[in-house]
Amino acid sequence: MAQKTALSDIGHTSALQLRGRGPSAKSPSVMLVIGALLLGTAASAQTTAITSKTGGGMEKVDSQASPPPAGLTGDWGGMRTQLHDAGIDAAASYVSETAYNHEGGSSQMVRETGQFALGFTADMAALAGLNGGTMQFTVTERRGDDLGAAANLGVLQQVQEVFGRGQTLRLTQLWYEQKFDQDTWALKLGRTTVGEDFDSFPCYFMNLSLCGSVPGNLAGSYWYNWPVSQWGGRLRYNDGNRYIQGAVYEANPRNLENSFSFGHYSGATGVLVPFEIGWDPDPTATSGIGIYKIGGWYSNAPGDDLILGIDGKPRILTGLPALQRRDRYGFWFSMQQQLFGEAANGKFLNGGAFFLNVTFTDHRTSAIDDQIAAGFWWKGIIPALPDDVLGIGVARTHVNSLVAFNDSLAGAGSLPDAEYVAEIYFSLHPFSWIEMRPNLQLIHNPGGIKNAQDVGVLGLKAGITL
Repeated sequence: MAQKTALSDIGHTSALQLRGRGPSAKSPSVMLVIGALLLGTAASAQTTAITSKTGGGMEKVDSQASPPPAGLTGDWGGMRTQLHDAGIDAAASYVSETAYNHEGGSSQMVRETGQFALGFTADMAALAGLNGGTMQFTVTERRGDDLGAAANLGVLQQVQEVFGRGQTLRLTQLWYEQKFDQDTWALKLGRTTVGEDFDSFPCYFMNLSLCGSVPGNLAGSYWYNWPVSQWGGRLRYNDGNRYIQGAVYEANPRNLENSFSFGHYSGATGVLVPFEIGWDPDPTATSGIGIYKIGGWYSNAPGDDLILGIDGKPRILTGLPALQRRDRYGFWFSMQQQLFGEAANGKFLNGGAFFLNVTFTDHRTSAIDDQIAAGFWWKGIIPALPDDVLGIGVARTHVNSLVAFNDSLAGAGSLPDAEYVAEIYFSLHPFSWIEMRPNLQLIHNPGGIKNAQDVGVLGLKAGITL
């Protein structure tokens, strides 16, 4: 099937690529959340948002960011305090995503998948006298089952974003960052994920169309987002709340292997070079803060031309190997703007915020060539529940017209165009160490196929700060 081959560039495996794979066993997902609630101690937790400026502090647990501060398990018998006094902060979290397809797919079923993350952040000034130095170490383990594959939903972007990139233990972060000249310059080196620094966007929604750094979701054969790390170096220049940054990352398919590794020293096929200009929130503003980013990337890692063979003709007609392209590229624009409410220290305290993400990929090699996503968050919509958040998002994911052309040559009856997604969630905080985000997803034209049955999903995304 031509479309199945063409869509292999998508970062997270779509159900469309997995048709024919039988359903996997159910996982008792909701019991994980209920079990945590019944532990009962409601240990004291810091309620500050994660340090990342992405998302402005709307939520605390993000499935594509280092874990937030201490929660359910408390101070570990005083160990966390001792580590903090020595310059090391320890954090852990578990994110669970449960989904039920009430409409669409080969059959109705429930599947759960999740991710455990353990991180250590070292303040090198306190630990070793290196002012402006920070070291980050994070390991993640993913587990569970993908509803999209089990129920043959045929979607382009997963309904459970946390599934994928191997259900395995990974070294996700092992990097050192050094700031210079009163934090004007910052150099970061080590094992890192591209999306934590470039086109970074929070993963509060459960549908992949509305989650994380978009280039890695569309061009994932060489742009690796969380939880996959690669060798890289990033240099950033700050001018007040404005910045410009660039980086070089190793493009190495071995990083996708389902095994734990501190890094590979062979197998690289090229490099990925992203750049970005942005505006961070004004830390002195008390309202109306915003985050704006524009950037692009170039990679010399080889990739198959979607249509052409080595003779320059459609390979579906000749059967020849694919023409190799060694210059792949794309660009993005991303914004988050507070419309009303209060802010402090560059973070949302309450109120409403609008977001927009626009991404374009290389038309010759990317099966998905553009995506537009927009939405709205409202924190504190119910005065009695100031930490709760309403999130609404919509997205359009477009299949490259070359894929449709290739399918037409193969005699396919239904040609792909665009998939449309809508999701609404409400984030509940029964205790300070847990967030529960029940959600409803609607997918129109799954797989970009106009006559395909629409998909409806009821979901629960739960984040436990440990």
